[in-house]
Amino acid sequence: MAGFAPAPVGLRTRHVELAERITAAAAELSVPAEVSVPQNLVVSIDALSPTAVLPFWRALLGYVPRPDTPDEELVDPHQRGPVVFVNRMDTPRPQRNRIHLDVFVPLDQAPDRVAAARAAGGQLITDAFAPGWWVLADAEGNEACVATGA
Repeated sequence: MAGFAPAPVGLRTRHVELAERITAAAAELSVPAEVSVPQNLVVSIDALSPTAVLPFWRALLGYVPRPDTPDEELVDPHQRGPVVFVNRMDTPRPQRNRIHLDVFVPLDQAPDRVAAARAAGGQLITDAFAPGWWVLADAEGNEACVATGA
């Protein structure tokens, strides 16, 4: 799990260390690891005024402000759903989708995830921010990011 992106719902260093110990114990027992599974999902909403839209999403989803980023992120109080992140835009972008998914994966898995999305008909919009994130789009132009937190 080394290199795993910080989880928006509170994955801390101690969690990563525990995962590394579990991985080592599993390896000693010859239990194969399923490395394609770890990921974090974030729904990102672009807004000119995050403070204007956050109350709506909070009420609609029944979410609560994330304690360390209360003006940007909402979390499921039961920790079942994805984080909702409101990204401040500087100018309106009416020709672009305003809600997209950010799929956080371990750094070493990101290139394969990007390649798989492209092989499935996606297109790479930009890798200018890699290895932090890659922006991809489906066949109709709906965007999503593969992110690592790097």
